[in-house]
Amino acid sequence: MGKKSVSIANLDVEKLVQMLNEALAEEWSAYYQYWIGARVMEGPMRSEIESELLLHATEELAHAELLVDRILQLGGTPLLNPAQWPKFAKCPYEEPTDPYIETVLVQNLEGERCAIQRYEEIASFTNSKDHATYQMAVQILNDEIEHEQDIEDFLIDINRMKDDIRKLRMC
Repeated sequence: MGKKSVSIANLDVEKLVQMLNEALAEEWSAYYQYWIGARVMEGPMRSEIESELLLHATEELAHAELLVDRILQLGGTPLLNPAQWPKFAKCPYEEPTDPYIETVLVQNLEGERCAIQRYEEIASFTNSKDHATYQMAVQILNDEIEHEQDIEDFLIDINRMKDDIRKLRMC
């Protein structure tokens, strides 16, 4: 962290680097969860949802890049070994053993809700103390909120489609 940045930061930088490394581990897990889930999922609206999940995966990777850059700016060391990811991540990786589209979406939804909580914590910790990290956390938080909404919308659409099919069968 530059000298001026150090002089104006009013927080525990070591604790912040720990929080950012935890978020970094979660972003890598989220990237893979989205990417592999998009590849293996089966069910209605697959082609439409697959492209959206792959976009989410790309955005999670971009979040990881932001986190690494900020950790380095703060004088910290980003996680260097993927074996550390499960030890640091507080948001669990959900293996898509059931490839049904709703199951994959619910797993991703739970991950997004955990990420929302993570970035809310980072934003609260850095608010008025470390403007650069705060702005990054809010930017990522907004992306995660949008991802949550996308997934909720897909689940609503799938349930509506299932309801319409049930109604047709009753006729």
